[in-house]
Amino acid sequence: MKLLKRRSKTQDGIVLHTASDFEGMRKAGHVAAQILDDLCERVVPGVTTAALDRFVVSRIRAHKVKSATIGYRGYRHATCISVNYVACHGIPGSYRLVPGDIVNIDVTIIRDGWHGDSSRMYVVGKPKEADLRLIQVTHDALFRGLEQIRPGRTFGDLGSAVEAHVKKHHMAVVKIFSGHGLGRKFHQKPNVVHFGQPNEGPVFVEGMFFTVEPIVSLGDTEIIFRADRWTAVTKDRSRTAQFEHTVGVTRDGMEIFTLSPTDRFHPTNYQLPVQV
Repeated sequence: MKLLKRRSKTQDGIVLHTASDFEGMRKAGHVAAQILDDLCERVVPGVTTAALDRFVVSRIRAHKVKSATIGYRGYRHATCISVNYVACHGIPGSYRLVPGDIVNIDVTIIRDGWHGDSSRMYVVGKPKEADLRLIQVTHDALFRGLEQIRPGRTFGDLGSAVEAHVKKHHMAVVKIFSGHGLGRKFHQKPNVVHFGQPNEGPVFVEGMFFTVEPIVSLGDTEIIFRADRWTAVTKDRSRTAQFEHTVGVTRDGMEIFTLSPTDRFHPTNYQLPVQV
């Protein structure tokens, strides 16, 4: 991988990183992905979302890293746990999971100053067929977008690919939320939307770091926020799903920093007998 010796920025203000920066992001992403793997057997009926958050705190301590979210803009938890029609930023609490719930858990850690950020779906018991389809379409839409990432292509190519796949399956992207650049900072340029037109937006350049994290709804995409100002829910209570990876642009494509060490990124890889 031939990369810059010093960090620089594009004309759009997007940071371009060095080879040593890639190594830092690999290590941070690995920890985030490992913690999400460790949760797999714990997302079960009867467990509270607060208990899952406490477990993540214990794993963060065991890895000797920091939570990026505890204290971020007043947030007090190591996870966002979004159940069923909570699109994102669900706050861990007293809710006990029941069979049929679908759950997104989002974890961001800091290792040696670098951010590892990922989220994925979990299922509680045996989910409904419609929920399995939602999860599968969202997972595949993420990877349709990732396939577009290589120098010379655009963020519009990425967003267009995500949205086209979702629409093909008669679902909808929740457009109010987007991915983001990260590295030494939690949130920075670029703003990564999951819709758009081909050939539009900033061009991918080797050395960019950012997340891709589409949220997909089975129904309406209008969002309302609860009184806590964090929890975002679909107005019509349509169920949603989200998957998130952190990536870096390489000379001939991209590298995913948050791959599951045990291939558990998709819930059917470890829990369900039914494949979709």
